[in-house]
Amino acid sequence: MSNERDSKAAAGGWAALVAVGRALRREGTLTAGRALLHTNQPDGFDCPGCAWPDPRHTSSFEFCENGAKAVAWEATDRTIDAAFFARHTVSELRQQSDHWLEAQGRLTQPLRYNRASDRYEPIAWDEAFALIASQLRALPSPDAAAFYTSGRTSNEAAFLYQLMIREFGTNNMPDCSNLCHEASSIGLPQSIGVGKGTVTLADFDCTGAVFSFGHNPGTNHPRMLATLQAVARRGKPIVVFNPMRERGLERFRSPKEPAAMLTGASTELATHYFQPRIGSDPLVLQGLMKRLLELDREAGGQLLDHEFITTHTNGYALLREQLESLDWPALCSGSGLSMDEFTTAAEVYLGADSVIAAYGMGITQHRHGTGNVQQIANLLLLGGHIGRPGAGICPVRGHSNVQGDRTMGINERPPADFLDRLEQATGIRAPRESGCTVVECIERMLAGQIRVLISMGGNFAVAAPDPEATHAALGRLDLLVGIHTKLNRSHLLHRGESLILPCLARSDRDVQAGGEQFVTVEDSMSMVHASRGFRKPVSPQLLSEPAIVAGIAQALLPGSPLRWAWLVEDYDRIRELIAEVVPGFGQFNERVRSPGGFHLRNAAAHREWQTVTGRACFIPFAGSLEQAPAAYPLRLTTVRSHDQYNTTIYGHDDRYRGIRGRRDVLFISARDLETLGLAAGTRVDVIAAAGGRERRLPGLELVEYAIAPGSLAAYYPEAMPLISLEAHDPTSRTPAYKSTWVRLTPSASADLAPAGP
Repeated sequence: MSNERDSKAAAGGWAALVAVGRALRREGTLTAGRALLHTNQPDGFDCPGCAWPDPRHTSSFEFCENGAKAVAWEATDRTIDAAFFARHTVSELRQQSDHWLEAQGRLTQPLRYNRASDRYEPIAWDEAFALIASQLRALPSPDAAAFYTSGRTSNEAAFLYQLMIREFGTNNMPDCSNLCHEASSIGLPQSIGVGKGTVTLADFDCTGAVFSFGHNPGTNHPRMLATLQAVARRGKPIVVFNPMRERGLERFRSPKEPAAMLTGASTELATHYFQPRIGSDPLVLQGLMKRLLELDREAGGQLLDHEFITTHTNGYALLREQLESLDWPALCSGSGLSMDEFTTAAEVYLGADSVIAAYGMGITQHRHGTGNVQQIANLLLLGGHIGRPGAGICPVRGHSNVQGDRTMGINERPPADFLDRLEQATGIRAPRESGCTVVECIERMLAGQIRVLISMGGNFAVAAPDPEATHAALGRLDLLVGIHTKLNRSHLLHRGESLILPCLARSDRDVQAGGEQFVTVEDSMSMVHASRGFRKPVSPQLLSEPAIVAGIAQALLPGSPLRWAWLVEDYDRIRELIAEVVPGFGQFNERVRSPGGFHLRNAAAHREWQTVTGRACFIPFAGSLEQAPAAYPLRLTTVRSHDQYNTTIYGHDDRYRGIRGRRDVLFISARDLETLGLAAGTRVDVIAAAGGRERRLPGLELVEYAIAPGSLAAYYPEAMPLISLEAHDPTSRTPAYKSTWVRLTPSASADLAPAGP
């Protein structure tokens, strides 16, 4: 199969507007359309999609195509109630696709699984809270429970959630950060003293160059395209390192510019596009730095910022020694890049007065994810490109408040000073032992050590690696609780007690005893702003996430020093408590009411290094890269289509890659097709050796694509069975979704029909 991708077409444009229109019609044009007009506005709600910052709300249309899909998907007019569950047993629902499950609509009432009838049935809120409390109190230890969090959770809900969990007595708080940017959260503090990016949108306005590593803004964070477009229009280089050619890194036509839409004009984005092999990121970054050192030496030490290195850093000599010991033939053959390409990239870097390095999960989701992140920090430190205008590091986060949840204390390894402030402000006694990440949580569930899992949002069963192990682990629980807006697979895999607790969506009006409330979120550049729902909830039985947490806490912790119901009557009270505990949130209530909110100060951006040494640290790459096993010569990465966000699949098209109505495809280079003696359109099985056995993903159709030789790509989550629980970064425990050694064999499933809606 040859894909229909037009290499000259631009991201955005009329096709994006058509896709938005389809999403609105599918979910209810009037309601979803009204929701879009309130999205990312000062008096509106924050998009439940990506965490890219808002450009000061200068337009009534501060949303992108995929943001519009996310809003419409959540603001749908469709609902499911008790009658739906009376018609469908859990066993029947388990046979449906993830797309079908979520497409049924919004949940409208709390539900409890009845094992005898194999159906979910209505339950009163107070009964649900009492059941959760009794199950938790019956555990042999608080550490026999885990509490998952999705990045869509607000600051207020996240703060109350971690407070309840810690008063209960555990730090078992696996969250979606463990699955995406945990390598940043672990690696960056060791390098620069903070676990967040150091740039703001204003830095993109004056940067001299953007270096992009392992992310796809056209699909995963499309509002970044306008930012990159502005950089390109100023004539500044955008240097891309990505194994696949991605439309959203090549060119862009903004639907908000009538002239461009009418004339078909688009902006070229990447000035240089390098395609390294999947998993070779350490070699790419080391090769680039090695070339910088060589060019600097040839120029008499005048090209790198040696004054900054001397004044602000440690470890330069060790890094230089490692880089000088590396062999160019090995770097080039291992990365797939030529010496000329390394030289070109190095010359762009040296020619820029300021450099921003942006990266995504193509960097973090590897066995060496933490090392990758630290090599990007090293690259910037060589030129003094942290702590001055137009320069810095930019981890591109996923969910809209995944960074805020961590700021609020959703952290299985909490800093001691955070716990000290929490205890002083609340009167609780917080546990000090580290809790579990997602991978560790699954391992402990399989071992019978964790008996209860409560999930605040997300789709644990589909987002986590190794579905066979994950599903088995969920099946061993005594109690599974899902706090969600929609039905998903995680609700269907239990064997013990199970509850579904429906919550308000971002776009829903939140009215408590103290009146109408708003919540807050933090974007990926540390801007904190308000989010206010506008629409009447689809059911009077929905509760807000803070109210659900408070209901559980009151039933679970009768002797608590905290007045949980009182806190939820007025969210200003929660924010006052946050201001006492979380640095940077002083006068929270006053500051967040300013249009656009406020920025959390980043010490590294001011060249204040909160590391052990008090300086930024060059950290040489530790260990060695995996070599391709002889029987598994190709490396597979998982990717998202343009018609999905995280685990939510809106449809079965991937417009920018030329795929229509299917997801059962495997992207492969023309060179590999020739080498393997295969043809586009052939069906193959993909086989990986992982977890001590072979794993097989059958019946994928080969699609010829502009991807680095030796590299393959398949859709997430369909390719998850190839990824074992053991395949993760040992430092951050981030699963290696982006790097699995595989081989191909002719498929026995050649007669399979295309995977469609």
